[in-house]
Amino acid sequence: MPDVKAAHRELTGKVMGRPGISGTAIGEKAGKPCLLVYVSDSKGASIVPKKVGGVPVVIEKTGGFNRL
Repeated sequence: MPDVKAAHRELTGKVMGRPGISGTAIGEKAGKPCLLVYVSDSKGASIVPKKVGGVPVVIEKTGGFNRL
């Protein structure tokens, strides 16, 4: 079984800070773990890998996030 936390750290290091990327998370799709990448536009989605460390990556389009 893939190490989801390690894959999340790797993905976050690769994509955060790039234009159009709002955030990353660990999630679930169809009962299996996945990595989520929140993007604010299609430009951000174009740089996101399909898998990291054997864990599938799911792109969720959202607006930006504001710190509370």
